[in-house]
Amino acid sequence: MKTYNRIIKIGFLMLFGIVVMGNMTSCNDFLDREPVSAISPEKYLWNDAQLSAYAMDNYQILPTHPSDNDHKYSWGTFARDENTDIMAAPSMDNKFIPGQWKVPNREGEWSFSRIQQLNYFIETVIPRYEAGELGGNISNCKHYIGEIYFFRAFEYFSKLRALGDFPIITKNYPDDMDQLIAASKRAPRNEVARFILSDLDNAISFLNEKSPDGNKNRLNKACAYLLKSRVALYEGTWEKYFKGTAFVPGGEGWPGASKDYNQGKTFNLDAEIQFFLDEAMKSAKSVADAVDLESNTWKEGDATQEKNRYFTMFGDLDMSKYGEVLLWRQYDQGLGITHNVNVYATAGNQLRGVTRSFVESFLMKDGLPIYKSTDYQGDDYIADLKKKRDPRLQIFLKEPGQTNAINNLTTGTHGNKVEPKPDILNTDGERKYNTGYAISKGMNYDYGQNRNGASANGSIVFRAAEAYLNYIEACYEKTGTIDGTAESYWKKIRDRAGVDVDFQKTIRNTDMSKEKLNWASYSAGAQVNTTLFNIRRERSSELFAEGLREQDLKRWRAMDQLINEPYHFDGFKLWGPMKSWYTLRPTDYSGGPLSKVSAPDRSDYLRPYERTTVNNLAYDGAKWCMAHYLNPIATEHFLVATIGNGLQESEQVDYSKSPIYQNPGWKIDADSTPEVY
Repeated sequence: MKTYNRIIKIGFLMLFGIVVMGNMTSCNDFLDREPVSAISPEKYLWNDAQLSAYAMDNYQILPTHPSDNDHKYSWGTFARDENTDIMAAPSMDNKFIPGQWKVPNREGEWSFSRIQQLNYFIETVIPRYEAGELGGNISNCKHYIGEIYFFRAFEYFSKLRALGDFPIITKNYPDDMDQLIAASKRAPRNEVARFILSDLDNAISFLNEKSPDGNKNRLNKACAYLLKSRVALYEGTWEKYFKGTAFVPGGEGWPGASKDYNQGKTFNLDAEIQFFLDEAMKSAKSVADAVDLESNTWKEGDATQEKNRYFTMFGDLDMSKYGEVLLWRQYDQGLGITHNVNVYATAGNQLRGVTRSFVESFLMKDGLPIYKSTDYQGDDYIADLKKKRDPRLQIFLKEPGQTNAINNLTTGTHGNKVEPKPDILNTDGERKYNTGYAISKGMNYDYGQNRNGASANGSIVFRAAEAYLNYIEACYEKTGTIDGTAESYWKKIRDRAGVDVDFQKTIRNTDMSKEKLNWASYSAGAQVNTTLFNIRRERSSELFAEGLREQDLKRWRAMDQLINEPYHFDGFKLWGPMKSWYTLRPTDYSGGPLSKVSAPDRSDYLRPYERTTVNNLAYDGAKWCMAHYLNPIATEHFLVATIGNGLQESEQVDYSKSPIYQNPGWKIDADSTPEVY
């Protein structure tokens, strides 16, 4: 009988991703591309220059402003908080529309190509290092080994966030189907997280204290400590808030229990939670104690922030001078290594808009929530809502009439030198303001950075403030208290921001019934206590638009409340005095095909996803499904792993024989939707 063997041999190698490094098969993405030196692998990775080049190829996985022609015309990393409660995207993500996120047929997050490239380096170089066979500067060789361990940890962390349980692959396998299938066994997520931390420990042991380039464009030891604190905090809080569910090993309905290779395993999640939170605290402290925060010289009424290092840190061309910046990417207009971030920072944020929830979450300068302060001027006008608020809101939330450019005023071509009234009616991606609110985080006052696609602002990858916040949160989650170290860190963060450092006053005056728009106020469908919420509030106020919000919401299990109650994203208060800024005809808010804004009978606030009813599945609000906390695994991976042992063409595929199991709530069939909404 005709078998699937040949198809599966190719499919498994190509689609599953376990490829043979040593044999240099055509499936090998890295070796197909050949090293820069164009010499054979047997003669490669023997000296510091070759190790450096190999390591540099992996910097592309770090989140930075894209500079390639296919992606450079974007708002870069500042758009990475879209599709969360604090930033609305041009259209609602399918994950918030039940029935629209479906199991893919192929590809997805179940991939190993990057991991194999990194494994190849480790398998090849570590024996040479231990045998003293590496040439060139040995200190640099050690550093580049540390970079590879870091990148493997970083890649695995992305798999952990997307898929949870995942195979731990530390070597490359021969072209043997049985071995390849065995390698696809998913390790429980706590084991994956521990593996990531061990890789980061290796990175820490090898990396230099300072970047070898002297410019902080390459990794250093502090970056590894910071990532370790992020990973440990992520896993510790995930296991805490999903405890007892199918989303953690040993929980009710955990799909891993169906596999023989997990039989006999026991899981002490309480001990695991404590372990991860303790690791988060220790790693975060290593950074926070060593790196001071940048200064903030904001003053009430300042027209610009041109000399305020806290503001300029996010959009400077040279970020090496900021102590708080641990790693950044440099760009160069002369070399054509550029992006479009400054154009969108001085315009409408490329159709992304921060939300009413985001704006209302900021405290007053005196540390009180807006509903407890007589200083709050309301939100009839953007300028009013900023008065006497947390300076981070005053600095970064744009308002009409503010100065966006000071230098080289004749050299730019795009964006606004002076901030206009929010253009909510325009359909142009550079000009339309999606929510009416736009931010200037990452902006540079040099108008020469506003030539289309030719911005050269640096891109921050890691900064020390996150370590301060990681410690505070991990400490409270672990002990239920704010210890002396956490207290000192919290006060430093607020002092730098320009907010009253008495965070206990904030906690005493927080009314959770008035914080329901903020998803950070929830875990597992219920609101958290006032202390924990304010820790999360501080995190958002400091780290917004830096790409961590979705990670935070998922590990907090902060979207269960949307399962039964739709959420409506609000922008600025259009249907108040600010409506006089626009000439609005009834057709502009009728809900019909020509409608440009949401109708006043829906809300006083502009609702970016509710402008029209035509072909609009988001019109009735955002909903959630528990399955959406993790990605589905594509059908083809189950097929390949199931029939790889020689299933005959006439036989029915029995997916239960696959060593891979699907994530909670998802089916295996392509184009299927979660079993329960």
